[in-house]
Amino acid sequence: MVKGANVGLAALSEDVSSVMVSLGWSSATGEGDADVSVLLLDSKGKVRSDADFYFYNNPVAVDGSVQLLGKTPTADGNEDRIGFDLDAVPPEIDQVVIAASRYGRARFGDLDDLRLTLADGAGESLVQFSIEDAGAVSAFIFGEFYRRSGEWRFRAVGQGYESGLAGLATDFGVDIDDDAEEEGTGEPEPEQQAAGPQKLSPLPPSQSVPAPRPSGGAAEPSTARTKPAARPRTAKKKVTLPKATKKSLAENDSWRPARLFPVSALKSDREREMRATSVLLSVMAQVPEFGRRLTAAFGAPAGRTETFTEVSLPHGDSPRRPDGVIRVERAGKLWTALVETKTNGNSLKPDQVQAYVDIAARRAYEAVITLSNDVALEGSPLVDVKIDGRRKHKVALWHLSWAEIAHQAQMLIRHEGVGNAAHAWLLEELLHYLQHDNSGCHGFQNMGAAWVPVRKGIDDETLCQGDRRAVEVVESWERLVRQVCLRLGGELGEKVLPVQRVKRGTDPHARRAAAADQLCLQGRLHAELRMEGTPGILAIIADLRTGKLRTSIEVAAPEQGYPLTWAKRLIRQLAAAPADLHIETLVEGGAGPRGTLERLRPEPADIIPKDSAQIRGFRLSLFKSMGSGRGNAESGFIRSVDEAVDRFHAQVVAHLDRGGSRRTQAVQPTAGR
Repeated sequence: MVKGANVGLAALSEDVSSVMVSLGWSSATGEGDADVSVLLLDSKGKVRSDADFYFYNNPVAVDGSVQLLGKTPTADGNEDRIGFDLDAVPPEIDQVVIAASRYGRARFGDLDDLRLTLADGAGESLVQFSIEDAGAVSAFIFGEFYRRSGEWRFRAVGQGYESGLAGLATDFGVDIDDDAEEEGTGEPEPEQQAAGPQKLSPLPPSQSVPAPRPSGGAAEPSTARTKPAARPRTAKKKVTLPKATKKSLAENDSWRPARLFPVSALKSDREREMRATSVLLSVMAQVPEFGRRLTAAFGAPAGRTETFTEVSLPHGDSPRRPDGVIRVERAGKLWTALVETKTNGNSLKPDQVQAYVDIAARRAYEAVITLSNDVALEGSPLVDVKIDGRRKHKVALWHLSWAEIAHQAQMLIRHEGVGNAAHAWLLEELLHYLQHDNSGCHGFQNMGAAWVPVRKGIDDETLCQGDRRAVEVVESWERLVRQVCLRLGGELGEKVLPVQRVKRGTDPHARRAAAADQLCLQGRLHAELRMEGTPGILAIIADLRTGKLRTSIEVAAPEQGYPLTWAKRLIRQLAAAPADLHIETLVEGGAGPRGTLERLRPEPADIIPKDSAQIRGFRLSLFKSMGSGRGNAESGFIRSVDEAVDRFHAQVVAHLDRGGSRRTQAVQPTAGR
């Protein structure tokens, strides 16, 4: 679509009662980001109340009409998704505005490949709107839905606001509190939590504050600001569990605590699949925050959820029994998904999944969800199924890895919290079950059949460009990197995303083919991880020729001060780092001095260039021997990557000054160094 164009949704698809909007962007540094927001407007073009403004502190509508689903990494940036149930939008709402905002001095003109994509309930892309002229604005309206003659239409807007989120929201009638920072941090009384919407703060999530507790003593001085009688806090107080468990009362280590989900009796793959499916689906039904987190991305509405296992459904001469069924009911309408589960590294069977897709289409179910140890990649479905174009009802096929489920459980119970202690305990039991070796629910743990031949071909220098086995290894490497991001993000409670430094619009198959060619030429696998709150991007290089893993981070030089001061300060920050940490000075136009931390501790000046070359920053690196096996055994490659990343983050990255992260863009990691 072009700016200003509009189209009726009914003309695009028969499945537009629920739609998905994706806002995407990229930046040269990989650091650019924005926050999405949605406004529901009446016939006068205004919100009915502040509750019609959905943003990071108000992400989901009670009626399920709007759901901010969060960010996902793409090949060249980020993509923020929003789910809309247009049938649930109140009849007095005539317009739904889709916008995004940036903070500080950041502007949308600094981002590349700004785009909006609209998909139907089956996940099929309907339209795309690309923005080329965003300009120096900090808030931007991408598009809007509006009613015309009882039907929903979509318009590509492309309008910017120099006044930012506050100016945009105010124009549509939202009551913005510009002095939120002065309001204090006290907790409101319990009865306030159910009160009407509060004034919204135009602050990023990290700076938003709850409303204060009203004082119960003497009257405030006349100069004090009066507060609304009833205001909810911006974030509910939730229950989280500490990572360290309480000291056990067991007499000795042979006493095992009783578990809600035992794993000791699991013997066969079939038993593992049945137990894992039942455990997961039961917790999804009983912990609304967890169930909603997993199903919202699949287009499920917000409503009453029930889950079932071993359901028999007719299919030809003999019935089929999917591993599970998820049903969500809202306003008398049912959303249904069939679930097919694999554990212990077993692969999904295309004929099984195809049968469930056919059954779902005949019975007008909305989705088929597959669960396995494998990680799905963009453009590379784990199972190819055929969709009968003659059928009016479309079925969406989605995949979840066990690593992603464990990540979501860990984020909730360790960092974000759930509604009550019982829910937190259920998630703790689920996480213990998923992480137990006997459950079969471990993550991606096998580099595939091509791993050993490719390594041998690199050693023998017989691996040629265009070899399909090299592409398979690159795909396995990408799956491993995505799983490392999930695991590390769950432990830290922060977003950890893979970085793809490629030209925008690059096809994922072409990107992997290019990486496979580089593997054949250089014998190296390379990846970069972007972590919130760190002063740089963590790079991982697996050199298959030398059998070494290199983990590194580049830290930009401060804007002010003297080089010797920078070096001394860096050495002090690394007081607890391993002695074999390599430090290299990055200079303009060439290589700078380098040395191990052990050698530089008594003489930090040795890292300063003798020719007074301008210092761009410092590269910190650790080296580790990598496993040779393709799996996750003690000597396996996957485990060695996990251990290398964990060690580097815990012993190096965690001790660096996070205040330097704003200068990260000055230094870009170099893949081949």
